[in-house]
Amino acid sequence: MNIFALNIALAVAWAALTGEITLVNLLVGFGLGSAALFVTRPLFPGCDRYFKRTFRWLRLVITFLWELVASSVQVVFDVLTPQHMARPGIVSVPLDVKDEMAVLVLTNYISLTPGTLSLDVTEDCNTLYIHAMFADDPDEIRRQIKEGVERRVKEAME
Repeated sequence: MNIFALNIALAVAWAALTGEITLVNLLVGFGLGSAALFVTRPLFPGCDRYFKRTFRWLRLVITFLWELVASSVQVVFDVLTPQHMARPGIVSVPLDVKDEMAVLVLTNYISLTPGTLSLDVTEDCNTLYIHAMFADDPDEIRRQIKEGVERRVKEAME
């Protein structure tokens, strides 16, 4: 049974019962449906996996939003102050994720974060090349990507 489809159906049912099919009402219905499914998860095999993946995706999105704000502040500060701290460079990052969808999510995450841009991925998906605005320490950039973004993407895509 597809738990996500059931959760969508519960959200639509909630919106229909309240008589207002709006985005906010659908989100409330989705949240209430999730709560109902969580309480009744012993009745649905595979439901635990759904909630683990949902939690991992939510954690990935929240981490992205946090990094979006933090890197935006860093870039704005560097642009507005007279002393520029940017030392741009190209950094190669060895990848553990091999699934093309996971690589796509990872590269888009990096490109959407201000100060970094995904340039290329090797054909065998072993190496990602990124342009970093603050590339003073390439090893630290690699570590941050490996232990942060890539690990979270890998968890969300399992």
